[in-house]
Amino acid sequence: MGEESWSSSKPFLPHQRSSNSCSSWRFILVIASMFLGAAFLLALYFSSSSSATLLPHPVVILVSSDGFRFGYQHKAPTPNIHRLIHGGTEALTGLIPVFPTLTFPNHYSIVTGLYPPHHGIINNFFYDPITGDKFTMASHHPKWWLGHPLWETVAANNLTAATYFWPGSEVHKGPWACPKAFCQPYNSSVPFQDRVDTVLSYFDLPTDQVPSFITLYFEDPDHQGHLVGPDDSLITDAVSRIDAILGRLILGLEQRGVFHEVHLIFVGDHGMVGTCDKKLIFLDDLAPWLDIPEDWVHYYTPILAIRPPPSVDPAHVVAKMNQGLDSGKVENGGKLRVFLKQDLPERLHYSDSDRIPPIIGLVDEGYKVEPTRTGNNECGGAHGYDNAFFSMRTIFIGHGPRFAKGRKIPSFENVQIYNLVTSILNIQAAPNNGSASFPDSVLLPSS
Repeated sequence: MGEESWSSSKPFLPHQRSSNSCSSWRFILVIASMFLGAAFLLALYFSSSSSATLLPHPVVILVSSDGFRFGYQHKAPTPNIHRLIHGGTEALTGLIPVFPTLTFPNHYSIVTGLYPPHHGIINNFFYDPITGDKFTMASHHPKWWLGHPLWETVAANNLTAATYFWPGSEVHKGPWACPKAFCQPYNSSVPFQDRVDTVLSYFDLPTDQVPSFITLYFEDPDHQGHLVGPDDSLITDAVSRIDAILGRLILGLEQRGVFHEVHLIFVGDHGMVGTCDKKLIFLDDLAPWLDIPEDWVHYYTPILAIRPPPSVDPAHVVAKMNQGLDSGKVENGGKLRVFLKQDLPERLHYSDSDRIPPIIGLVDEGYKVEPTRTGNNECGGAHGYDNAFFSMRTIFIGHGPRFAKGRKIPSFENVQIYNLVTSILNIQAAPNNGSASFPDSVLLPSS
């Protein structure tokens, strides 16, 4: 060992320090200072990371999985859906759709906060009673689409919205012109992962250019549900794919450091119930009481919509139809009840529009109406029924800074979601059918 070592035989006195010894102490002090500084910076980072933000404004991503019946989240391992549930707020017994529980009326109710008679999309297909024009799911003329959808509301508040598919999003209305950079014309063949990757690319923009509101839509598991009903393995596989695509979205947000800043709302538009040929009602069975020409019927099932000519009293049609259905001589007649639309249960909110035909028939869960017997033997799935049926319920999960972790809330109607989003974004909402106080019962106070 060298003479400068602690074991040196030469005595070491406090007033006798070699230059090498002093250098060693200085080195130790420098290293210690570096460790202390690093520890301080790490402590500062972790103590402030919960409040540090990369986005200069709130962001909401509204994701829809078409036909995601409440309970599907338990049909297969769904780690990503359950991550959102555990880290956010869930409607404990599902989200309640509006009536009729069909795709277009419900998607548009979600983004307008209006019941179908008020936003105008009263069915997937219907007629203008004045002009005779027919609305289809490819109709983009603004005359059909009333109310103020969220993308229009966001634009009116001088913020940016982006839509990767949503019924009504291609309609040029008010300040919204479906901008090419942030609005995708509907194309069902676009792979789900491409949709997610496009949405993620918005977060690669300069932070002040990231859209405040983004929609993202997937057709599954509705497609499979119509083919096989809600209980087939095809549904299980479709739910697994939806969970995986949500995982892709979550991972992409995490990689960009914004997952815990973004408000991610995952919903469906309606549920699904199994149907089969033994659950059919045939209108031609009512011929002894009333002949119902096909051109009177605007929609057969699961919501029967009839508009007789002006020369025929709708009340007479309703009375004769119900007389036949109650006779015991019509197959499954007790499973259909026909109403004048103004006599429908008020809870359905389905009378205040001229677009709604004057006669509406409600069928029991899982039953269908057809004009005549065909001899086909098919089983599948359907929706559109009374929204009181639990099978029509769908899912609601909210995850993000304003949603409490692990919280369960009672079921609510989807018209409330509009106000939730405008509250998160802190923008002025348009008049709607939701409760202005509803967000206060669901959201945490803004920081």
